[in-house]
Amino acid sequence: MLLAAAVAAATALVATGPVAAEPSTTQPATDRQEQYAAAAAEYGVPQSVLLGVSYLESRWDTHPGQPSTSGGYGPMHLTDAQHILATPASGHVDEGEDPRGDDSRPLTLDPAIAAAPAEDVLPQASLQTLDAAAALTGLAEETLRTDPAANIRGGAALLASYQKELGAPVGTGTDPAAWYGAVARYSGADTEDAAAAFADEVYDQLGLGAARTTDDGQRVTLAAAAVTPDQSGLHKLGLRRAERPDGLECPVRLACEWIPAPYEEYYIPKTGTWDYGNHDLGNRPAQQKIEYIVIHDTEGYFGPSVNLVKDKTYLGWHYTLRSVDGYVAQHIKAKDVGWHAGNWYVNAKSIGLEHEGFAGHGTWYTEAMYRASAKLVRHLALKFQIPLDRQHIIGHDNVPGTVAGNVAGMHWDPGPYWDWSHYFDLMKAPFHSTGTAHTGLVTIDPDFATNQPAFVGCNQQPPGVPKPTPPAAPCPLRGSSAVILRTAPSATAPLVNDLGLRPNGTPDTMYISDHGARASAGQTYALADVQGDWTAIWYLGQKAWFFNPASAPTAKWSAGFVVTPKPGKTTIPVYGRAYPEKEAYPATIPFQGVSPLQYTFVAGQRYALGGVLPSEYYRAVSFDGSAPDDRTVVRGETRYVQIQFGHRIMFANLDDVLILPSAIGSTS
Repeated sequence: MLLAAAVAAATALVATGPVAAEPSTTQPATDRQEQYAAAAAEYGVPQSVLLGVSYLESRWDTHPGQPSTSGGYGPMHLTDAQHILATPASGHVDEGEDPRGDDSRPLTLDPAIAAAPAEDVLPQASLQTLDAAAALTGLAEETLRTDPAANIRGGAALLASYQKELGAPVGTGTDPAAWYGAVARYSGADTEDAAAAFADEVYDQLGLGAARTTDDGQRVTLAAAAVTPDQSGLHKLGLRRAERPDGLECPVRLACEWIPAPYEEYYIPKTGTWDYGNHDLGNRPAQQKIEYIVIHDTEGYFGPSVNLVKDKTYLGWHYTLRSVDGYVAQHIKAKDVGWHAGNWYVNAKSIGLEHEGFAGHGTWYTEAMYRASAKLVRHLALKFQIPLDRQHIIGHDNVPGTVAGNVAGMHWDPGPYWDWSHYFDLMKAPFHSTGTAHTGLVTIDPDFATNQPAFVGCNQQPPGVPKPTPPAAPCPLRGSSAVILRTAPSATAPLVNDLGLRPNGTPDTMYISDHGARASAGQTYALADVQGDWTAIWYLGQKAWFFNPASAPTAKWSAGFVVTPKPGKTTIPVYGRAYPEKEAYPATIPFQGVSPLQYTFVAGQRYALGGVLPSEYYRAVSFDGSAPDDRTVVRGETRYVQIQFGHRIMFANLDDVLILPSAIGSTS
């Protein structure tokens, strides 16, 4: 068992007792910069190395007492295997859900499959760093979890112990270049390329420097200094060398491994029939353009999630990313169609990335995973000519339901705690103002660290929900990409209503999974009104107000194009998929109907244009492609516009709308 091996490794690490630290007669430092300096001096680690490693783990944030998505605590991300293994993961599929999202071939999965126990939750080296740090420093584990200064000391002690095990020099005055092997080991990776990728990011950061204010208001600076690392220590770590076959669709410097999802037939004894899984073969982009990259979280830990995607009876996505070190596993080639978004139109035109984590538990995503994901998405976007914007790089929570009855059951990951602004910064596509107060569009972009909505119900979300389920409690206040939308320009006004989630018309709520009254960073909306510090956007057929003071704006002025009903049309329908008209289908392929969603697009309203799309339906219903006209794309004369209609994107028939420059007829 990995846990036993990790405990044994931790025991060996600390067999000689705590790392020797020089005695100090000074009072404990209260300034965060001083705390890094003190820990570096105490354990003999170059301060730049300690700061660089911490930046790659947490960007120096404390996340007080709250674990990351891989069970790491504090600015040094000290991990706790007991926490991970004691909290059962949940599957990413709800009862009765169809992640394939194709009416012509419904897929129903058993949630019990996802709940089955699985080993190899995390790589061995990352399991017990909290225990090891406690033994090395003599500090209590709870102190290391909750006290930033103690956490930094624990990280410094670990780095020093790794350096000593490699037989390398220790001391604050030692050359940072000599610490590459210890930094690589700190990543917690179990493969050499993943450890190297983490260490390379740290040393790149040393060359760039950094300065920011942490989540608890501390200003920390890493002075830029180019360092050429001595990489010889990497090979002494004895890590596994991952397979990297030709054709792996990852950037060269990204730690990536091919762990294939099966494309296999299987027999179903209950029905006496054969089926296949867990994705469909395709020929993209030659046959159909890839329009979207969909960002998910796994709602489980990395090991079990990868085991699920290896199950032919389950569902498949293209990549899984690990939190602790940013390691990437590719499962499906980009040419093939994964079953991940719950909407076949989107599945057929997207690549799906699953990130280790939990949307509603208030845990934090690691910097290592953000960076790996950003590199991967940028690589794929450039390769397949996908625009790097929030109309095309979307969350699972932005994918529309295919029909009105499916809207309420659509997923809401990666959730309000995913830092979209930082993510796009890493992709070198930052959100910036492209307009003025007169150009008719706004792009949501609150300050992530200080924007802390008072959500509730995180304690009722996986992992580890107690039985019986406790009453919904306030979530930990933490940074969020979401702004809250109200019916009037007042902090006491009710939240707006999403008919798809609350058909009775009552206001949506602050419950963590209730995203019906939220807009998220990077999303662009048509301006509806401005009153003082409040801005209104058109949202799900209504004016939705958010607090946007000039002194601390939560949105940027933008310019582009908007969509509005053609003259003479009082209302027009909106759709969850952009399928062709009936006449486009050959006799061998059943017509796939398109029915309106439950929302109303009324004359006088405007919505931001995300693109003009052809009507397409990818037919894929047989394992060997033997069904008539299987693995073909049906294309029609109908064209659609993609619009930012609510929290989710939606589609309208191009024949029903006018496309206008956003400044024309805008509200100033």
